[in-house]
Amino acid sequence: MGDSPASSNRVKLRDGRFLAYKERGVPKEKAKYKIILVHGFGSSKDMNFSASKFFQELIEELEVYLLFYDRSGYGASDSNTKRSLESEVEDIAELADQLELGPKFYLIGISMGSYPTWGCLRHIPHRLSGVAFVAPVVNYRWPSLPKKLIKKDYRTGIIKWGLRISKYAPGLLHWWIIQKLFASTSSVLESNPVYFNSHDIEVLKRKTGFPMLTKEKLRERNVFDTLRDDFMVCFGQWDFEPADLSISTKSYIHIWHGKEDKVVPFQLQRCILQKQPLINYHEIPQGGHLIVHYDGICDTILRALLLKEEQQKLYKIN
Repeated sequence: MGDSPASSNRVKLRDGRFLAYKERGVPKEKAKYKIILVHGFGSSKDMNFSASKFFQELIEELEVYLLFYDRSGYGASDSNTKRSLESEVEDIAELADQLELGPKFYLIGISMGSYPTWGCLRHIPHRLSGVAFVAPVVNYRWPSLPKKLIKKDYRTGIIKWGLRISKYAPGLLHWWIIQKLFASTSSVLESNPVYFNSHDIEVLKRKTGFPMLTKEKLRERNVFDTLRDDFMVCFGQWDFEPADLSISTKSYIHIWHGKEDKVVPFQLQRCILQKQPLINYHEIPQGGHLIVHYDGICDTILRALLLKEEQQKLYKIN
C-alpha cells in the first residue's frame, strides 16, 4: 500500500503499532511553524501538497516544517482494528510527541482527513496553533444540519447504504466493488467522473495520489478493510459535532471549499458557518473537490493559516 515498512521512517506507538511519516520543509529545530498534514480517503503521506513552482521558496521563506504521515492501515503504517475518532486523535498527538514538535502545532486536514482534524479540535484544542480544512467531508448525522437540505441530497442515501452493507455484509461489498464497480476500468476515480468538475478532471490526468483506489489494490483484503473502517468511522455516530465546539477568534480555523465540489456540497459547509461564524471560510467559485491540487492554492492556504495578521481575502465569501 505504498512504501514498504523497511524503507519508511516510522515511530512505534504505545499500543505497539507503527506509524510511517515523511518530513519536508526546513528542519524542525529551525522551523518557525510546524504543520501536520492529515491525508484523505485512499491517499497517503506521499500526497501532493505543493501545486506551485514557488511552493518550496515559500516554505523556506516562512520557515515551515511539514509532517506527512500514513494514517492507520494506510501506506506503511500498521492497521488499527479498533480505529475510532479518538484513536485517530491519539495517533496525531503521539506522533507529535515522539517527533518532539513541541506543545503546539498546526493541522491541515484534507477531504476525509477532516474527521481526525475535527477530533483534535474536540479533544486536544490546547495543542493546536491553528487549523485548515481543505474540501472537508461532512457527516450527515450531525444534528445541526437542516433536515430539509440533507433529505434532498442523494449522497445521504448512498452513505446510509454504504454504512449498512459495510457493517453487515463486508464480503459482499468487497465482491461488488471488484466485479461491478471496476467492470470496465482499473481506477475508482476513472469510474466516477460524475464526482469531479472539469478542473478536477485535469488534475486527475496529471496527478497520482490515491494509490489504494485501484482495482489491483482493492483486491487485497487488508486494503479494502482499511478503507471500509475509515469510511465507517467518518460517517458513523460521533459524540459531538462542529457546532458543539468552543471556537473563538484565537482558534484560527479555516475552511477552504470549492463551489463546484460534487463530493461535498458547499451548502453543507455554509451550514457549519451558521453555527460557527468565527471560522474563516474561503469558497473557491470554480473549485471542485480536488482544490488542494490546484496551482497556487497550497501557497494561499499556508499564508492565510500562518500569517494571521495578513490573512488572504482572495477567496473569502461575501
